[in-house]
Amino acid sequence: MPVLAFAPAKFIREVRQEAARVTWPSRRETLVTTGLVLAMAAATAVFFFAVDLAAGWLVRVLFLGTN
Repeated sequence: MPVLAFAPAKFIREVRQEAARVTWPSRRETLVTTGLVLAMAAATAVFFFAVDLAAGWLVRVLFLGTN
């Protein structure tokens, strides 16, 4: 009969040890990073919106010949 190779108590102990080694960000670091991510997402959205408008205009000019 196979031996159980998984010891739940040992696993929980090791998880707690690893979690104690983690360097958690401060509240301020989290807020600053979140703000930067949101700002970059907004800038990317504006960029792709402008590119889409320009591409749409170019297609209209090429296929319709006006405006």
